[in-house]
Amino acid sequence: MSEVRYYSNGKLLISGEYAVLDGAEALAVPTKFGQDLVVSKNESQKIVWKSYDVDGIMWYADTFSIAQVLSEDKHPNPITQTLWDILRVAHQLNSSVLHPTNGFEVSTHLTFSRKWGLGTSSTLINNIAQWFRIDAFELLQKSFGGSGYDIACAQTDSPIFYQVKSQRVLFNRVDFNPSFKDQLFFVYLNQKRNSKEAIRSYREHQVGVKEIQQVTSYTRKIYEASTLREFEDLINQHEAFLSDLLRTQTIKEELFLDYQGSIKSLGAWGGDFVLVTGQENEVKKYFNDKHYHVVISYDEMVL
Repeated sequence: MSEVRYYSNGKLLISGEYAVLDGAEALAVPTKFGQDLVVSKNESQKIVWKSYDVDGIMWYADTFSIAQVLSEDKHPNPITQTLWDILRVAHQLNSSVLHPTNGFEVSTHLTFSRKWGLGTSSTLINNIAQWFRIDAFELLQKSFGGSGYDIACAQTDSPIFYQVKSQRVLFNRVDFNPSFKDQLFFVYLNQKRNSKEAIRSYREHQVGVKEIQQVTSYTRKIYEASTLREFEDLINQHEAFLSDLLRTQTIKEELFLDYQGSIKSLGAWGGDFVLVTGQENEVKKYFNDKHYHVVISYDEMVL
């Protein structure tokens, strides 16, 4: 049986983190890195699943029957259990794929390190949605939950404005191509933070219409910035505003206070990538000296 391949882009949230959950407009970019899902059908009544990291090393493998997926069974492996949960929701949305007489060989292949936080889960969900011919946003909400901006990036080949209004997803392509992009870099912090803690701090603050409008205003102004200085001023203001809402230090205050350029958290504060400004040689020297060795230029990262 011939193979079918599905592919989804990774993601980065440039502005609007946390507040996007409450309807603020966010600026997000799909990445040149992503994940595919390759499916071949057979009659084994089983699913043989293998997942590969960017280096070609298989980081997950399991075999299970379609009957197990469609049952209420629990699995001791949390990765398998999560996969079953997604497949069960997908089956609820389209029951024609996982017929008990079918079988599948499935493999996934990342083009970025799964430690990077560029969307291992969102690209998987979007690929499974393509396989099942269902709505990826509905699959996300009924499985993982979240704002959905990562699903929009998975499907879109350009930067986007993203917003959730009255439980409806709104996003449109924008031409975000700053003239100073040669002075924008993404630095991997190689640490995970508990985003639930930050969300709880954010939820404890009185976040009203005024705050959401302010974040939306930052998003629009960051998008429209015509000079690096203006862009830096705006991302500094965005960081300070969110710092107050989250009751936590900015990443620059915490780790890089002596850095001359600007630094902005992307998505969950303190983990994965940050956006930094500066000249390439200065950026790489500063962060390499501090043992942060994954420094990716804007053009290398953004689709």
